[in-house]
Amino acid sequence: MRSRAPRRVVVTGLGAVSGLGLGVGELIEGIRHGRSGIGPIEQFDPTGFEHTLAGEVRGFDPSEHLRRTAPERWGRSGQLAAAAGRMAVADAGLDTAEGLPDGGVSCFGTTNGESQAVEHAVARWVADGPAALQPEQIARTSPGNIAGAVSAELGLTGEAITFGTACAAGNYAIGYAYDLIRSGETDLAVCGGADASNRATHAGFHALGALAETVPRPFDEHRDGIVTAEGGAALVLEPLDEALRRGARIYAEVLGYGMTCDAKHMTNPNAATIAECVRIAHTNAGVEPGDVDYICAHGTGTRANDVTEVSAVREVFGDALPPISSIKSMLGHTMGAAAAFGALVSCAALHEGFLPPSATLRTVDPELGEVDVVPGTARAAAPRVVQNHGFAFGGNNAVLLLGKVDA
Repeated sequence: MRSRAPRRVVVTGLGAVSGLGLGVGELIEGIRHGRSGIGPIEQFDPTGFEHTLAGEVRGFDPSEHLRRTAPERWGRSGQLAAAAGRMAVADAGLDTAEGLPDGGVSCFGTTNGESQAVEHAVARWVADGPAALQPEQIARTSPGNIAGAVSAELGLTGEAITFGTACAAGNYAIGYAYDLIRSGETDLAVCGGADASNRATHAGFHALGALAETVPRPFDEHRDGIVTAEGGAALVLEPLDEALRRGARIYAEVLGYGMTCDAKHMTNPNAATIAECVRIAHTNAGVEPGDVDYICAHGTGTRANDVTEVSAVREVFGDALPPISSIKSMLGHTMGAAAAFGALVSCAALHEGFLPPSATLRTVDPELGEVDVVPGTARAAAPRVVQNHGFAFGGNNAVLLLGKVDA
């Protein structure tokens, strides 16, 4: 169904496979209590690394979650995405057995694609030569499989697109889905992000000297880096009028988004272009800085990110900064799923009435100035507009605005 007038777009389903548990209920309960999803690395052999902790998904058996497609067809990233997607559709009260709306789309972000499948294929090639590789092993390495796995699992018949814009990719995917629904190109989108733990990413951040010894401590005076992590996060988006027609639970409205790409430095963020990204997002969402009640920060726990992010926010908001916190303090850095997890938690915060915490904070870095980072555990609140950040290597920035919908 197509329409000319822009439609309001809402979030009606959430699904999550994370280090804090399987399902959105376990994730949000863990976030509210400031629990940690970080532990010893199990997805690869960490021998030789000085730091051997990660935010991995424990006890995940894809065969317990995937019903329509064979788990062995996909790599771990696709399995995480498909499982989260199925959870989100069920949470939205949609029945895949009866068939989802024709032309429904799948939009997912990633940093590393099917990293584990690539590593396994390369290891086999090195050990036994290219002739030893089987076609199905090569097929599992495509990053396009992440969105493809969701579509196959849910029977979606529309576009399936995977965004490779690294740690901002989840917001890219949600923004694209929002555009498709708002314009009338589709009536349903399952969107989010997924990435699997892998040795190459861990080694890369180790080489940068960016790994934390124990847990990430965003905004803390004595923070020492990130903890690599994995997971899948999914949101169901549909038009407001359709959600109201079928009596769906509405978590939040997608108000708009903004994007910039400065490409000034491969790894260092740039405050000026992040601030511009925030301004673009505000304009597109039709909000003023004073309307924003909470910011779900990118908040990696490195000085380069924390100082730059707070500086950019201060450039837009002045000294009237809303509370700003980082869920990476509990999940670790889930790479291409990070912004999607941020959006998901922001939706829950709007719907349930709380502010997520920076759980591991001990002392706020004085360099950040006066800033409320919601230390420890969640705080009861009634936010109406939430701003979700996603920043990535190469200067890719994406900011998403979500709002509460009155019953």
